Amino acid sequence: MSAELTRLTAAELAEKIHTREVSAVEVAQAHLDRVAAVDGEVHAFLHVATDAALASAAMVDEGLAAGTAPASPLAGVPLALKDVFTTLDMPTTAGSKILEGWRPPYDATVTSRLRSAGITILGKTNMDEFAMGSSTEYSAYGVTRNPWDTSRVPGGSGGGSAAALASFQAPLAIGTDTGGSIRQPAAFTGTVGVKPTYGGVSRYGLIACASSLDQGGPCARTVLDAALLHEVIGGYDPLDSTSIDERVPSVVEAARLGTSGDLSGLRVGVVRELGGEGYQAGVRASYEEALRQLEKLGAELVEVSCPHFEYGLAAYYLILPSEVSSNLARFDAMRYGLRVDKGASAEEVMAATREAGFGPEVKRRIMLGTYALSSGYYDAYYGQAQKVRTLISRDFAAAFGQADVLVSPATPTTAFPIGDKVDDPLAMYLNDLATIPTNLAGTAALSVPSGLADGLPVGLQVMAPALGEAVMYRVAAAYEAARQAEDGGPLINRVPSLPGGVA
Repeated sequence: MSAELTRLTAAELAEKIHTREVSAVEVAQAHLDRVAAVDGEVHAFLHVATDAALASAAMVDEGLAAGTAPASPLAGVPLALKDVFTTLDMPTTAGSKILEGWRPPYDATVTSRLRSAGITILGKTNMDEFAMGSSTEYSAYGVTRNPWDTSRVPGGSGGGSAAALASFQAPLAIGTDTGGSIRQPAAFTGTVGVKPTYGGVSRYGLIACASSLDQGGPCARTVLDAALLHEVIGGYDPLDSTSIDERVPSVVEAARLGTSGDLSGLRVGVVRELGGEGYQAGVRASYEEALRQLEKLGAELVEVSCPHFEYGLAAYYLILPSEVSSNLARFDAMRYGLRVDKGASAEEVMAATREAGFGPEVKRRIMLGTYALSSGYYDAYYGQAQKVRTLISRDFAAAFGQADVLVSPATPTTAFPIGDKVDDPLAMYLNDLATIPTNLAGTAALSVPSGLADGLPVGLQVMAPALGEAVMYRVAAAYEAARQAEDGGPLINRVPSLPGGVA
């Protein structure tokens, strides 16, 4: 029974828990057993909160036994939390040595909303240091491996969360997306990852990488599960000055509607600039098949042009490092985190601490950003990049005038071998080619599994206007249902076995 529980979706687990067919403690223990069995190979987790998880699950069981309604539709369901959200009862490292062992004095809003919903937090997941990377190879605590092929990366920066899902260690996870860090790992692992509208999920307690780009979001194995989690974590937060004071779109209702398989009357924009040259042949083939599937569901395909998308990568890698340079100045050895007492002055201690505490990719981006913001170069680099950002937003606005949603491949390639690109920053940055424009514009997007290419998962990216998540979930759920009907079940069921037994 224990192994069977880890195969169920979050929605299925919730139903069994709430009808008391199984206990939340049984479900938590089944997933903790799975973590113990396979995470030595996958390394999705940096911290496993065994006692806290079981205690949280027991509280759900006690409430149900007393006849109290569950705190949320996901009460008692386990979740893996990216180690960039602050947690009172667990270390929060952001994948960096400079925060090794740090226990924050407060919970992030996302963390507190998960707790209030009765969701069982299993622990904290591995990530590229301070969310800077596309492979989870830049973690200070070792690489995470892709459950489909453990010689390959799971994507990044949220590879730990995606790998936890794909290896059946958790049915739900939380990630953050600055330039694709939820969607790219989802595509690489055959899971679902959602980047909500900027400001749609609170960033309070999310350790900042690039404040105008970072966005937390749900990760799951199905579109419906992602929607259920989205409604738990989304919504206005007065503690976050960038939070949108609007109700969360009815994404669960939209996902359920989508499973009917009827997209008649919807216009799907095919972005001319995404999916052609530079994309792996198998990725292109999968994308073309997805377009045919959407047409079969009744959607009208409309080609749209977003001419400034080609400048997105360059603009992003000026804006992001600039904000990184500013945000990471707080790690100065004076207030919290690592302190290397090497030198007579505060400046020497600070320099020694940052040298020892930051990894090479973080240092690279700090230097790029500091240079881009420096006197005489600000207008030429950062200022120009912000102008490009405006042009990309205008491209989106024009495209959404012609279509309800836009689609593209989520990534140019499938998961690549560990070590293949770690010494080539430009090659690594190109992984985010299709995902970056959405972050620059602040709009919404998700990745949903769209088959295999050379035996590895591929993702279809569905993009929507700001606060247009409902139609995005509807399209994704309809495509997911049609795809599973043709494939004879979810793609995730084809994950090869891991040392702990059946995947």
